[in-house]
Amino acid sequence: MSVNYEGAVARYFEAWNAVEPEALRKAVAAAWTEDGGYTDPLAEVRGHEGIAAVITAVHEQFPGFVFRPHGAVDGHHDIARFGWELVNERDGSAPVAGFDVITLDGEGRIRQVLGFLDRVPPEV
Repeated sequence: MSVNYEGAVARYFEAWNAVEPEALRKAVAAAWTEDGGYTDPLAEVRGHEGIAAVITAVHEQFPGFVFRPHGAVDGHHDIARFGWELVNERDGSAPVAGFDVITLDGEGRIRQVLGFLDRVPPEV
């Protein structure tokens, strides 16, 4: 089985960068399985509604920021890892950065995300 890690990660970033509720709902459904999960030091949720709520909360805390990949996607079997930064679109600063490990189903949708924060501003 050939896994398209880059495609799965691209859908992941599309979801994280969706701001409008309907676009976010569609992007989360395209990226995650129905019972997919997301876990990082600040959140642990399961299902599309929970994932969309976490993404919405981040956009409320960091308006005008976008998630961008940082480095290459690395994968084997049904697992991939990649770095990311949360970038201010006005000045290019990236106060938040980390890396995620995702587990995919047979169709390339995310079953689970394990997120790690490498750089976080003091107020988070």
